[in-house]
Amino acid sequence: MAARLGDEDGPGSGSGSASHLTSSPAPASAAGGAVSEGSVSDSASEGSGPVAPAPEGSAPKGSAPEGSASAGARTVTLDDVRSAQKTLSGISRLTALEGSRYLSGLVGSPVHFKCENLQRTGSFKLRGGYVRIAGLSPEERAAGVVAASAGNHAQGVALAASLLGVRSTVFMPEGAPLPKIAATRDYGAEVRLCGQIVDETMRAAQEYAERTGAVFIHPFDHPDIIAGQGTVGLEILEQCPEVRTVVVGIGGGGLAAGIAVAVKALRPDVRVVGVQAEGAAAYPPSLAAGRPVTIDAPVTMADGIKVGRPGEVPFRIIEELVDEVRTVTEDELSSALLLCLERAKLVVEPAGASPVAALLSDPKSFEGPVVAVLSGGNVDPLLMQRILRHGMAAAGRYLSLRLRLTDRPGALATLLGVLSTLDANVLDVSHVRTNPRLGLSEAEVELHLETKGTDHCEDVREALRGAGYTVMAEVMV
Repeated sequence: MAARLGDEDGPGSGSGSASHLTSSPAPASAAGGAVSEGSVSDSASEGSGPVAPAPEGSAPKGSAPEGSASAGARTVTLDDVRSAQKTLSGISRLTALEGSRYLSGLVGSPVHFKCENLQRTGSFKLRGGYVRIAGLSPEERAAGVVAASAGNHAQGVALAASLLGVRSTVFMPEGAPLPKIAATRDYGAEVRLCGQIVDETMRAAQEYAERTGAVFIHPFDHPDIIAGQGTVGLEILEQCPEVRTVVVGIGGGGLAAGIAVAVKALRPDVRVVGVQAEGAAAYPPSLAAGRPVTIDAPVTMADGIKVGRPGEVPFRIIEELVDEVRTVTEDELSSALLLCLERAKLVVEPAGASPVAALLSDPKSFEGPVVAVLSGGNVDPLLMQRILRHGMAAAGRYLSLRLRLTDRPGALATLLGVLSTLDANVLDVSHVRTNPRLGLSEAEVELHLETKGTDHCEDVREALRGAGYTVMAEVMV
């Protein structure tokens, strides 16, 4: 089943090993009451489903007993998530749970994809956005809503507001991909381009809210948003009752927090593992500090989880309920995206592929059955092209070399003949004969080759050296 860059509601959009950091449980009193009393004890009420018993003599993380100190100030409870599920009835899709035979083989137990990339607007963001706007008073709805986003949240808010008859204004960065901008407009929002990064866009949206009275719809730092995203967790438990591990990407934390509330309330034995991009990992230092901290200039291709500071509300939930937060590299993200496309026939954006990247980096560390949440599929086609090339290079499927040879008739043909015997497909050749760095009888050739894996790449390098060619450098794809 392939993800589309849109649905019938409007066009789609283009929004080494992993290091591991286990978040240690905070004392309940310090956790800010992330889960209120009803969030666990209510799971035993009529119609709530079974509660898996904890192993004898142990207390799974997040399984706070009824009446514990964690039942402080209310943020998000299981009842909130269930209420959100009722609100979303007929609005959001029950997205598919697809098995992955390849990853199942690596992990040694079943692995399933929760395909939120097939959700309306192409990501889970519609869930939280709709629940938040649906909960506004008539006076607040009349004032309209405003949001800031580079893509997924923008589209979720735009469609949710349109369905509820509420005027929406969405601020987007000036460099946002054109397909994302067009999709947000087609879902009914007025789009204003402002700032170069989302932080600047967020400030502009908040200033607009203060100036006009419009309600600011935060992408992750609000209980209603988290409750809406938590409906993904309820669906996972319904679709895969035997699940042992849920893996989910983390940006600001709304999706992971919501899933953790739902899953831990009903199945405290299930591990919830969060995943961040290595260059935009604000949660590891925040968990270490016991409070949200800001990281400077986050850098990652995964713009859906490129957030420099955790949200206050989701942080307290994740601190208490999420068992572990891991980080993945850009190469691992590229390889994961390529795997989703080639093996599962699913278009997934880099942020959505982050759980798959974590599984690929250390498959034996996950207890199965595993559900990996593919949070979105909105990727700009030009970015997709670059990511796929990067992913293929990381997987040893591309090899780009610059080498020097004697400038004489037939030299290039001889070089290409060597490559043909190695079954390396030449994609592009750049032949430079005039350059100050070259000797009088030298030429330089840059080759882009399609190869069959890392072992084949090494065979090509060795064969070229053995044939007397000097490899000057490997060129980044």
